[in-house]
Amino acid sequence: MDYLIKAPLKFSTTVHLPASKSISNRILLLNTLSSAPQEIQNLSDCDDTNVMALALQTQQPEMDIKAAGTAMRFLTAYLAGENGIWTITGTERMRNRPIKILVDALNALGAHIEYTDKEGFPPLRINGRPLEGGEVWLDGDVSSQYISALLMVAPLMANGLRLHLKSEVISKPYLQLTIRLMNEFGVAVSGEGHTLSVQPQSYNPVPFIVESDWSAASYWYEMVALSDDAEVTLKGLFANSLQGDTQIVNLFRLLGVETIFTPTGVVIKRKQRSINESFEYDFADMPDMAQTFAITCAMLDIPFCFSGLKSLKIKETNRLAALQTELLKLGFLLTERNDQILQWNGKRTKCATSPIIHTYEDHRMAMAFAPVAIRYADGIRIADCEVVSKSYPYFWDDLLKAGFQLTYLEKLVF
Repeated sequence: MDYLIKAPLKFSTTVHLPASKSISNRILLLNTLSSAPQEIQNLSDCDDTNVMALALQTQQPEMDIKAAGTAMRFLTAYLAGENGIWTITGTERMRNRPIKILVDALNALGAHIEYTDKEGFPPLRINGRPLEGGEVWLDGDVSSQYISALLMVAPLMANGLRLHLKSEVISKPYLQLTIRLMNEFGVAVSGEGHTLSVQPQSYNPVPFIVESDWSAASYWYEMVALSDDAEVTLKGLFANSLQGDTQIVNLFRLLGVETIFTPTGVVIKRKQRSINESFEYDFADMPDMAQTFAITCAMLDIPFCFSGLKSLKIKETNRLAALQTELLKLGFLLTERNDQILQWNGKRTKCATSPIIHTYEDHRMAMAFAPVAIRYADGIRIADCEVVSKSYPYFWDDLLKAGFQLTYLEKLVF
């Protein structure tokens, strides 16, 4: 499904955002680990959460979690402690996303997990059994999901868990989210220095309402930043959110977007931006937002230098490379340093003729590039737009309601 996207000169719309995928997937697992699972309201209906929910509900010996990275990490830890023989696999990209750090840690805690194909990557064959637990050392600068996966199953380990982190944690707000949700389900996590400890204990199930997704909101913030006249009401967002991506409120304020909190969400509108010359920021705590801000800054002609992006290489695609390739089509020459820094010094080059934005099976590539249509009278072409179903299934419907034009194109040639 390929679209030519054209934007209205001005727009005002109300958006009912999807529920947070990050919260939904964690709550699904915590609820399953509880003695008497309770009702979860406003669960995300995206691909990743649907895959996670189906796997936990059906408990089939062979599981295909498709492109759901969170589900792969969380389910690997869960199945390691569940009696049975399990096989878990995914898409071709998933079979090339590393999982060795998590598997090694689980095996050290009493699990029995083997690779059925390539060492260090799915598919996995898991001989599930109650885990002994104990002490384990882990690098924290690859994916916080490894840490979250271990913590959530730790209360069921016979000896609990002492998790020593050998380096600073990236995406730290996601780890804090995990711990806060575990606390809500009655489990205590203690920390001292770079060590996290969980004693053997039981989860106490509680009814739960999932809040809307701040990462999904970021694309509407981008649209307002790039528009001359726009106002958007985003339902279900709150200042006291559990999600670390609420930091976009402060960052987009610098780029000219005002946020007004209401009892039911937020209203965002254009204001005078306070940064014009250069934008530097460490995205280690919210790397998923790097694409949105890189594209926004480029479109506003604001040079940038973003660090803390090491984990982007192992996402749905190598996002550092994808951003460089696709923004070059629009005339922006980005450079990468040390596998974790992406920058644009303001240098422009010739645009490609009728550029087509490739999405690389990555939902965030599609949604982060869609607002570019606001800056191009002829619109922007985006390939494989169906990838948004991974986190925001009705994104294109919401754009149509805002007045954007989407023309279906049979086939695009790269």
